[in-house]
Amino acid sequence: MKLLQNLFDSVRPHFEKGGKLENYYRVLEGFETLVFVPGHVTHRGTHIKDAIDLKRTMFFVVIALVPSLLFGMWNTGHQHFLATGEFGGLAEGFIDKLLFGAMLVLPLVIVSYTVGLAIEFAIAAKNNHPVNEGFLVSGMLIPLVLPADVPLWMVAVATAFAVIIGKEVFGGTGMNILNPALTARAFLFFAYPTKMSGNIVWVPTGDKTPVDGFTGETLLSQAYNAPDGSNFGEVAYDMAGYQYGSMADTMWASFWGWVPGSIGETSTFAILIGAVLLLWTGIASWRVMLSFFAGGLGMSILFNLWGANPFMDVYPLQQLFMGGFMFGLVFMATDPVSATQTTTGKWIYGFFGGFLSIMIRVFNPAYPEGVMVAILFMNVMAPLIDHYVVQANINRRLKRAKVATA
Repeated sequence: MKLLQNLFDSVRPHFEKGGKLENYYRVLEGFETLVFVPGHVTHRGTHIKDAIDLKRTMFFVVIALVPSLLFGMWNTGHQHFLATGEFGGLAEGFIDKLLFGAMLVLPLVIVSYTVGLAIEFAIAAKNNHPVNEGFLVSGMLIPLVLPADVPLWMVAVATAFAVIIGKEVFGGTGMNILNPALTARAFLFFAYPTKMSGNIVWVPTGDKTPVDGFTGETLLSQAYNAPDGSNFGEVAYDMAGYQYGSMADTMWASFWGWVPGSIGETSTFAILIGAVLLLWTGIASWRVMLSFFAGGLGMSILFNLWGANPFMDVYPLQQLFMGGFMFGLVFMATDPVSATQTTTGKWIYGFFGGFLSIMIRVFNPAYPEGVMVAILFMNVMAPLIDHYVVQANINRRLKRAKVATA
């Protein structure tokens, strides 16, 4: 670390006022503060007093995403070899599966960070303001909510759209009203729907032909397309490579994560590891997580009681384990910028986020996954929720003041 510090100290005079590269001082500062704590403090307008700065906070979130990333790489390879008939079991060919998945997933991560950080640094240098740290997390979230086989140029375009339109036009990190990663996914879904939905995008087969009878449907598609509910899960495979036989089989498969889906969203177990870290460090709001879960569970139970179609009959916990519900609950809905800020508002925001996720998922025949739309909608509603919560608190205090002076 001393070597790095000496390197930064030696080049800093060229970037400071009067130096040849003074216009790029914010670029140097961005790289230096990735490694070292900033050498300056806030002199006015402080609203958070803590020993950890925003970059270190973002790094904790990235660490919490690592289990989902690693499992996503393995599952990408697992789905590929399962489709082509080369490996069937959970542990069989573990290294081959991990390496195959890494070759597909890591380029997505590299493109996301390269494009996003390049734009962030360019805007920081142009406007002479510090580099926003928020993209440290967004750069990891964007590839994790995409299929492994999505073209790299699409990742680049979606990342640029998310950074420029989803964040910078509002003033940068801390000012955006929408979650940047979900903004990128929504852009791709509506601009290039064939690459983000259907039965062929979730399992990368490369130039090999899948075995007869294999389908790349996600469990959500299987549940929705089952005409009488009887074949739900029978077209996917379990950890030993055999067909599922019941909903209970698919529930545990979706909990552990060896099912087709977006890279980081399939394993509830890996996601919960990240959730524990975020809650332990106090970075994420447990109120949002708990209320989001309660809203989704309550909606699932209501649908179970109604039972008007097979998708409503899916076990409530299975509804929550499938698709991106748990990933959205832990890493998307808890975004401290685009979520509500008041304590009561967090309960309301989280509950309706989970409630709408399941409702959209079940009622929308064109898109049996509603987490993205639900969270983006609640992002838009968050300021309104906070406004009414604060106003209600003001009204209560005014009533108490009138009683006290009467």
